[in-house]
Amino acid sequence: MSWLSNLFGGVEASKQSQSAEPVLYEGYRIIPEPMNEEGQYRLAGWIELDVDGEIRKHQFIRADLFRSRDEAEGATVIKAKQLIDQMGQRLFD
Repeated sequence: MSWLSNLFGGVEASKQSQSAEPVLYEGYRIIPEPMNEEGQYRLAGWIELDVDGEIRKHQFIRADLFRSRDEAEGATVIKAKQLIDQMGQRLFD
């Protein structure tokens, strides 16, 4: 019966429930979490940094929409790297 769920979108549904692997960049962790919106995916994610044993987090959501989750995850990593380069630790102020 699992082939039926795969046929009717079971693979996509299970992929949506999985979080993307964090990407390490300049000591920061980038966690893509695209938001499903009416069949498209909005660019969204988290940037984390360990500061003195405390995990600091910054969530970001943008207006950009993508046709696939993979596209949105890739764009999220690119945007997060830009934010880190431009703002650094000021992201957490």
